[in-house]
Amino acid sequence: MTLPPTVSGAKPLVGHAVEFLRNPDRLIRRGFEEHGTMFSVRLPGGPGVVLLGPERGRFMFGEADSRLSIKDAYPFLKHMFTKVYWLEERKEYLRQREILVPQFTGKHIAGQLDLMDRKATEFIDALPAEGEFDLVEAFGPLLMDIAAASFLGVDVATRIDGFFDVFRRFSGGVDPVTPGWVPLPHIVRSHRARDVLRRKCTELIEDRKLNPPAESDFLQTLATAVYADTKEPVPDDVLVSLLLILLWVGHDTTIAHLSWAMIDLLRHPLELKKVMAEVEHTTAVDVKTMRRLVHLDNALHETERLHPSTNGVVRRATEPIDYDGYHFPKGTMVMLHQGVSHRLPEVFPEPDEFIPDRFSDEPKKKQALYGFGGGFHRCLGENFVYLELKVIITRLLQRLDLELIDSDPQPMTGQQTRWPQSPCRVRYVKR
Repeated sequence: MTLPPTVSGAKPLVGHAVEFLRNPDRLIRRGFEEHGTMFSVRLPGGPGVVLLGPERGRFMFGEADSRLSIKDAYPFLKHMFTKVYWLEERKEYLRQREILVPQFTGKHIAGQLDLMDRKATEFIDALPAEGEFDLVEAFGPLLMDIAAASFLGVDVATRIDGFFDVFRRFSGGVDPVTPGWVPLPHIVRSHRARDVLRRKCTELIEDRKLNPPAESDFLQTLATAVYADTKEPVPDDVLVSLLLILLWVGHDTTIAHLSWAMIDLLRHPLELKKVMAEVEHTTAVDVKTMRRLVHLDNALHETERLHPSTNGVVRRATEPIDYDGYHFPKGTMVMLHQGVSHRLPEVFPEPDEFIPDRFSDEPKKKQALYGFGGGFHRCLGENFVYLELKVIITRLLQRLDLELIDSDPQPMTGQQTRWPQSPCRVRYVKR
């Protein structure tokens, strides 16, 4: 048996590497048009196999940490987060995961809703009576403020000067090609910001151990965490890395989801009207109320479908794999590409249209969405993010009349998080 058929366009020596880095969507769509839902790409580090659609997704996530490894797929993140969580060996990863799982249960997330509401309200209050703002530039600090307050404590803004700017420089170190030791400017900036963040987070943890608050919160629970199997305290360097991973994931991808959600609603007045009817008289912000916002929930899932925040879910084969008549050698990079998977017409009719009601007609279709990954490694913060988005959008639509200035924003290309490209502006008037 051989690899799946190879997509066209490979160059001598480098194969598809340049196109894969600069415009992966174009490459993957061409592969789908030529070969269907499974094909190969040529990369300098070895072969790559692209999978598309829910059937292929079930195979990929069913092989989690048996023959397809998440740890071996993201080595380029170790220079930012060290060897921690899903970058760690399976046994240690599971020990660390046990620490985080309880923090994302319904009870604990519900306790964050007031904070989300307060931050969203403060954001709106600070706006002039009318004007305009860029969605990404405005939502970035708001979402980082919520993430920092949720995971580091409500007073973190006064403890870390320029926290948002420092974190942006840190995030700039995500680079799947350049080794972390290469002193390119974006790597150097990221490392300097990383050192600042690690030092400040260590100070926050040490302070919590010495001065616990009257009411426990996420940071306090983390600062006093012990491993379930040994009852030994979790080392501070592990706790700090876990905090940085949570902040990074909760910031970069959520900016994309919130920005695209507002774009989708503003470009589709009839869908916006349905959401407005739901949120118009929403006063209480609690889990039960947020769950009643059915059309908003469907609209957010439709945005997840049309505009997934990342380019793909990646795993690496730890042993040779035979699948559906083909052979993946050990070391093969296997990727499920959400962007094309979410637009397969046999799975989602009228795939390029914004149709939130498709999920009312067929609720199980949500299972074919991979914006938050899938299987055992599906993002723990998915429910947190959806509640956060609902709270923010509810308050925005209740208090602002909004109009999209840049009517056809495009997603950023390359391997970075798929934010809308700037300018991506809205005009608003306060009610």
